[in-house]
Amino acid sequence: MTSGLLPIGAIAGPQGLKGHLKVKPFTQMPQTLAAYGPVSLDDGRKLTLSIMSVNAKGLVIARAAEVQDRDAAASLRGQTLYIGRECLPDLADDEFYHADLLGAAVITEDGTALGTIIALHDFGAGEIVEVGVKSGPSVMLPFNKDVIIDVDLAAHQVRLSVPDGYLDAEPAKD
Repeated sequence: MTSGLLPIGAIAGPQGLKGHLKVKPFTQMPQTLAAYGPVSLDDGRKLTLSIMSVNAKGLVIARAAEVQDRDAAASLRGQTLYIGRECLPDLADDEFYHADLLGAAVITEDGTALGTIIALHDFGAGEIVEVGVKSGPSVMLPFNKDVIIDVDLAAHQVRLSVPDGYLDAEPAKD
């Protein structure tokens, strides 16, 4: 990742012939990609985006003043879009950015270390935290007010009340 910057999307490829871009947003609301001001690319270039639409697949169709044709847009495929943290809105006390949680230690109610956060997902039924453990496959746990006991950003640690059955070594038998 570009130092001091947070990823907010990735260019999936060109859209049409006029240099428009298809962007996979990492933001909660795809339309906000242009609200933060100019974005930086992996290679250091900057783009000024205008959002045209969001397609049925959730990709943002954007125009960038610096991109004039399809070939220029195609050359940006795979580039990540970044903004500075200072461009982000302030959060309420019980809110946090996902980027701040990646790599955080996860512990249970009783202080047992589970592993570290490797990803956060939302497949439509609520947020899921993916925890990398020392051995075996990663563990997926619900990540909502019912299970979050404490998020300590200074200590880079999250304490969870893990629901029964989520850490069982073998699946339950019927």
